[in-house]
Amino acid sequence: MTLNEKKFIETALLSDLRIDGRGPFDYRNVAIKFGREDGSSEVQLGQTHVMGFVTSQLVQPYRDRPNEGTLSIYTEFSTMADPSFEIGRPGVFAVELGRIVDRGLRESRAVDTESLCVVAGKWVWSIRIDLHILDNGGNLVDAANIAALVALLTFRRPECTLGGDNDQEVIIHSPEVREPLPLIVHHFPVAITFAFIGSESTVVIDPSNFEEAVMGGKLTATLNTNGDVCAIQKAGGDGVVQSVIMQCLRIASVKAADITNKIKKAVESYNTERALRKIKRHPDPVVDVSKGAGMGVRSLSIEMEKTRLEIEDRKVNRSDDREIETHSSKKTGSRDPYSKGINGDELKASLASRAAATSVEKMDVLPSVKTQFTMIDKTPTEMDSTPSLQQTIEAGEQTIKVKTLMDAVKPKHRRKKKTYPNHDLS
Repeated sequence: MTLNEKKFIETALLSDLRIDGRGPFDYRNVAIKFGREDGSSEVQLGQTHVMGFVTSQLVQPYRDRPNEGTLSIYTEFSTMADPSFEIGRPGVFAVELGRIVDRGLRESRAVDTESLCVVAGKWVWSIRIDLHILDNGGNLVDAANIAALVALLTFRRPECTLGGDNDQEVIIHSPEVREPLPLIVHHFPVAITFAFIGSESTVVIDPSNFEEAVMGGKLTATLNTNGDVCAIQKAGGDGVVQSVIMQCLRIASVKAADITNKIKKAVESYNTERALRKIKRHPDPVVDVSKGAGMGVRSLSIEMEKTRLEIEDRKVNRSDDREIETHSSKKTGSRDPYSKGINGDELKASLASRAAATSVEKMDVLPSVKTQFTMIDKTPTEMDSTPSLQQTIEAGEQTIKVKTLMDAVKPKHRRKKKTYPNHDLS
């Protein structure tokens, strides 16, 4: 920053004005988001953007604390967040950030580490918090502390049991088998940072990146809703009067209570959404029925209506299949279920009418209708060589046509015999 920009910031603070329009003790808006997996959080404090992620692993405990798990915090500064951040080895500010957050969470006993013990002296859970700085807009300590706290509240570790021959073998159950367990958090330590700017040590809360460039010192106080001071960090060369420190602690207590309420509301909404996702992922018929107790009658009526429609569809399909089978049997002539109830004389008359219609269409091949009637009244010997009347009916239309052609050929021989009456047949 140039000298004129620094002078402008200091002069504006003398009139209780800040370059972003806030008052000296106005905190920026805190936006909390969650990832798809448990234990992932994303906090945005003004232009500052920090992401937290919590993982767990079974390790051997420390010798001096065989019944307690471990909690460690690691920070990663991206060069995209600020050009001053270097790649590779963390700088002094990165180490300081990790220590302030670690002091506020681990040394204040916010997380119950004794509940992380699986086998005393052999296996305990090691909780690791990774903080990724995505954008540096000032006051990284507060944003990183909130991201770490929210990630711990939404994290679920796998449930494990002891098995084997001597009950010393640890069996880790998957989330599909047993529901993961949340961490036990006793209180919510929230970090509040103050900056001292100018020769008169003007105090401002939640400094931006421009105000951090001109400040002579800063104070970070970590408190919970009970008013307990979990940790204090004073950085910078400028000295601070005791009365100013007490004033900062009183202001920090009020701001910590407001941020804690936001964190609780965000975590409750996340747990509600997670419970809904759990029901969809693991459907339980008992849970599905109980959750809709108010609409039980309506749901039952809907199910009964669906069942009735399915039964009607099955009946319609069966009737359609029967009709298709009936039409196909009539066409193929394999079986006629209605042939038993038909009179024989009517069948002869209908057969004769069909033969007459066919003779009209084909005059050059078929004989007259009178010849057809003569052919129907044949002798029993001639009927034996031709298909019977019942076989003709079962054969269908094609068989009737063939029989008519055969009958059309035989009367020609009779006409030949009639043309030579004086012929000696002996």
